[in-house]
Amino acid sequence: MRVLVTGADGQLGYDMVKRLNENSIECLGTSINELDITNEAQTNKLITNYNPDVVVHCAAYTAVDKAEDERELCYDANVLGTRYVAAACKQIDAKMVYISTDYVFDGEGEQPFEVTDKPNPINYYGKTKYEGELEVQNILDKFFIIRISWVFGQNGNNFVKTMLRLAKERDEISVVADQIGSPTYTYDLSGLIVDMIQTDKYGIYHATNEGYCSWYEFACEIFKQAGVNVKVNPIRTEGYPTRARRPKNSRLSKRKLLQLGFRGLNEWRKALHEILILLNIG
Repeated sequence: MRVLVTGADGQLGYDMVKRLNENSIECLGTSINELDITNEAQTNKLITNYNPDVVVHCAAYTAVDKAEDERELCYDANVLGTRYVAAACKQIDAKMVYISTDYVFDGEGEQPFEVTDKPNPINYYGKTKYEGELEVQNILDKFFIIRISWVFGQNGNNFVKTMLRLAKERDEISVVADQIGSPTYTYDLSGLIVDMIQTDKYGIYHATNEGYCSWYEFACEIFKQAGVNVKVNPIRTEGYPTRARRPKNSRLSKRKLLQLGFRGLNEWRKALHEILILLNIG
């Protein structure tokens, strides 16, 4: 098997390449320097020349607040770029993995969203990621769409690293306590993707680490495990205004994942423990 990974310099792309190498699967990881997914000709040429069996499409525009103002950049990467990658996959009959997000949902209610629930994004980033899903479904039959949330990994910036940095700068931190979801550890997720691409169980999945928490609870657990003494104040979403609206309910049901025989990801506290060890903390 031969796998091409877009966005290999990002959080998930980095761990995806690492996992593929650990499993002795031939892979090519591309960053924006090697592959600009918004360039249709370049995307088609690189993918068809490498001729992979699978493309794991991790590259995306992910600056959620900036996306409200940089709409063209966001659309070009998340919708057009995804279209170009999918079209190249179609040409060589390759499977495609498209990484999506909890932000395709409106965050209403308290029940976990099922894969069959109708998306209704409340910010522009979420809108483009949902449109990217539709591009994949319109072009391909052999696809895995994987919705994830609250991503953290060894490479790149994330909530875990931000909290640890802020704790060095402040004695007190305020964190939103009324948005509930699941953290997703990219190394755990990449292991699932390696398993998934070796099957033909195509479709839409939700894949996050087990258990739910608020951002406040996540922050408290980070400091607890890291042995950091800092006061954490719970606040409401209204107390931390952002350019883009955030869903309050980001719970994603992994029912389909388990029904089709895939293993669930580790409980999120265990995943946090593992990343802190990698970061030489705690």
